[in-house]
Amino acid sequence: KSVKKGFEFTLMVAGESGLGKSTLINSLFLTDLYPDRVIPSAADRINRTVQIDSSTVEIEERGVKLRLTVVDTPGYGDAINNTDSFQQIIRYIDDQFERYLKDESGLNRKNIVDNRVHCCFYFISPYGHGLKPLDIDFMKQLSNKVSIVPVIAKSDCLTSKEIKNLKTRILDEISENGIKIYNLPDCDSDEDEDYKMQVNQLRASIPFAVIGANAMVEVAGKKVRGRQYPWGVVDVENPDHCDFIKLRTMLITHMQDLQEVTHDVHYENFRSQRLSKGPGAPKVVEKDSTDKLLAEKDQELKRMQEMLAKMQEQMKQQSTSNLSNY
Repeated sequence: KSVKKGFEFTLMVAGESGLGKSTLINSLFLTDLYPDRVIPSAADRINRTVQIDSSTVEIEERGVKLRLTVVDTPGYGDAINNTDSFQQIIRYIDDQFERYLKDESGLNRKNIVDNRVHCCFYFISPYGHGLKPLDIDFMKQLSNKVSIVPVIAKSDCLTSKEIKNLKTRILDEISENGIKIYNLPDCDSDEDEDYKMQVNQLRASIPFAVIGANAMVEVAGKKVRGRQYPWGVVDVENPDHCDFIKLRTMLITHMQDLQEVTHDVHYENFRSQRLSKGPGAPKVVEKDSTDKLLAEKDQELKRMQEMLAKMQEQMKQQSTSNLSNY
């Protein structure tokens, strides 16, 4: 039934401008989500605020439909003062939760459109020596609202040893600052060995060091998606060159788990906080109040039945007395 209906998935991409977010998304889904993108000048970016750009595309593969929504955050980290740059992003995530809560409390519950953010790719600059204070603040604030997948952008500017060291440094800083990132679920004991090995490889690759490319380059008579340099070609789909394939595999194989984590953990946390606030929260009929309503209705029905029986008895007595008069 789910396969026939199709799936809905919302992916957020966040990180500083110029890290290749748009290019990577286009590479991942083989589509052009941003045909009219205008890159602002340095002067425009000084006081620029964070925007939220949402693009939806329908992808169909082997008869399975996927309604993919990509939420981009242009302007994030661009201004001189970035103190509250993630507040608008938090507001957007909360707004989607709020909308879902209202729809869930409404009459048309079977046809709810799920626009909740299921995953956030957070792009980390390859040029530093680990995470910046802004990266730490952002991930700390959002780790309780969305599943964060850290991504090292433009990793072709680093050597294999530098990538390894940067990954270790980033994971250490994530752990030190108590940041929760998306953890791949453990495999069941009855899963086949190849799948277990694949999950272990994906887990070991976090944060994913990626390269994006939309151009096709010819290598030894074969066309590949890559980047042409004076010294050679980087093939983005070659696991020896970057983690692009691993990131794509993780997203495809764990899409349902990301949706479940969003619904069972992040949305439930928001819902319980929202409902505990009281009068301002949307009216949701809880189990206790439902039982109370049913009990009240039962009592009312009983009372009406008693009244009806009484009226019938009175009518019976009246008709008997009328007959005796004749």
